[in-house]
Amino acid sequence: MKTAIITGASKGIGAVTALRLNELGYSLVLNYRNDTSSMSELINKFTRKNTKNITIQCDISNYKDAKKLIDEAYENFEHVDVLINNAGITKDNILPLMTEEEFDRVIDTNLKGTFNCCKHISKRMIRQKYGRIINISSVVGLAGNAGQVNYSASKAGIIGMTKSMARELGKKNILVNAIAPGFIQTGMTDRIPEATRSEMVKNIPLQRLGRPSDIADVVEFLISNKSSYITGQVLSVNGGYYM
Repeated sequence: MKTAIITGASKGIGAVTALRLNELGYSLVLNYRNDTSSMSELINKFTRKNTKNITIQCDISNYKDAKKLIDEAYENFEHVDVLINNAGITKDNILPLMTEEEFDRVIDTNLKGTFNCCKHISKRMIRQKYGRIINISSVVGLAGNAGQVNYSASKAGIIGMTKSMARELGKKNILVNAIAPGFIQTGMTDRIPEATRSEMVKNIPLQRLGRPSDIADVVEFLISNKSSYITGQVLSVNGGYYM
């Protein structure tokens, strides 16, 4: 039975991806920072009850906490096949008004958190001579976005990190890829005013926001044998918003 770690698993893309991997028969290590009740609700929705699943509360932006996440995963499972770096936050503001704290918080969680988890699992995957790492970037890491200098920088950094890791780890049969979602219908986009959201949809050729399941579909492909010759790539899932 294969095992996957998903960071930021309590809601949105992380939660829907967890449901999909449960359907595929994966045992799961589900990371979250605060929302304990959402984690319980998520596990209750699992359709396959014969898998072992654990939840680990920690802040992956903290180097030692991220190590704890990886260590506890390997204490509970003989091996971890997949790491999905999904945890992310936003602290939007225009550049003249953005505070140092707003910039640092987003970089620490989104970019440093991804590094922390990849760093701590890399030696173990090298020993396994197998691994799949999927880093969740964003369309704004490719195109930029007003009011999101911090978020755009963090997601662009994830792309560069993904490509460098793929070059380092490929010879050990570890594939590292990124997914760059467009505007996906989650709690983040729900907070956008309706008028703004309608304007966003007008600029998307497919004329709709993405669904978390659209991202889970690509995750499923990247962890399958059908993607065994794909590494260092950024798969854009944005309905044509940015080409």
